[in-house]
Amino acid sequence: MSDTRDTAPSPQVWPCLRARDARALIDFLAAAFGFEEVVCYGPDGADGRIDHAELAWPEGGGIMLGSIRDGADTFALPPGTFGAYVVTSDPDTLCERARAAGARITAEPHDTDYGSRDFAARDPEGNLWSFGTYRGAARKA
Repeated sequence: MSDTRDTAPSPQVWPCLRARDARALIDFLAAAFGFEEVVCYGPDGADGRIDHAELAWPEGGGIMLGSIRDGADTFALPPGTFGAYVVTSDPDTLCERARAAGARITAEPHDTDYGSRDFAARDPEGNLWSFGTYRGAARKA
């Protein structure tokens, strides 16, 4: 058994979101931020619905997303209401990539009082993405 004290935990939480146009959002997240499409189930028919997609973050972890569904959808927030913090080792370069891909930068790269370098952007659906170098606090023994 490995000792996990004094290290940040491995990501095992999968943020989930819905999109009005899931295919366009997947393509944007890949182009703007560098997420990698791992799996995509759908579309099923002319409506272009995506039932489930997983996008990996190159530095670890990932997200799940799909198209908004008619009727009661108890699994996720409405499109455009999602927010996440994503760890990156190079936020300045990522910010420029995101800007070039059409992301709306809501906070330019800046240093925080807790030692991180961060920026924030909105995707075309309105979701808020914060990126920075802060990897989380070490676990206590």
